[in-house]
Amino acid sequence: MKIGILGTGQVARMLATAWNNAGHELTLGSRDPGPKRLDVSVKTLADTVGWADVVVNAMPGAATLATLSTVDAGLFAGKTLIDVANAFTPELALVYPNSSLAQRLQAALPGARVVKTLNTGAMTLMADPRRIGPSTVFVSGDDAGAKRETRGLLRDLGWSDDDVLDLGGIETARGPEHYSLLAFGLTGALQTDQVNVRVVR
Repeated sequence: MKIGILGTGQVARMLATAWNNAGHELTLGSRDPGPKRLDVSVKTLADTVGWADVVVNAMPGAATLATLSTVDAGLFAGKTLIDVANAFTPELALVYPNSSLAQRLQAALPGARVVKTLNTGAMTLMADPRRIGPSTVFVSGDDAGAKRETRGLLRDLGWSDDDVLDLGGIETARGPEHYSLLAFGLTGALQTDQVNVRVVR
């Protein structure tokens, strides 16, 4: 599968390495790809979206909508768009307190099939969840096929089917995004970012 990750930061590079090791083709998308010297191909945002089968948003959440407004929305048509970002102000307040970045992305890109996931644990747990033992990763989205596709990519990162909890439609993405506020508290209280939640039935 061809996976285009929007962003060139640590999250994007970690996910790219893990999915490349699982046999996928990877390209990172950047607003200014020229000076980037990375171990994976770097293209413009538009070229990355156009090339990819699946697109992953790993850009800073607060800047995502403004950045993607420069890309033709039609390029996203029919594609799964996995959003792993959280949108915070510099003061660590929620940018969308009554909504979520994933919902805003779905509204801005109606042709895309947006799925929210991988935003509740530390970035180092995204591609290596067994660092702390079993925990839960959430998925939210309106398209069942896109969520199946996302589940497959989560398995490639080391998440088992039992680890994945489907919360429902894209409106449920608000919960995991707002959970990040609690995650900051847990990180401070435990003095480590190696922590995530486990849902027990």
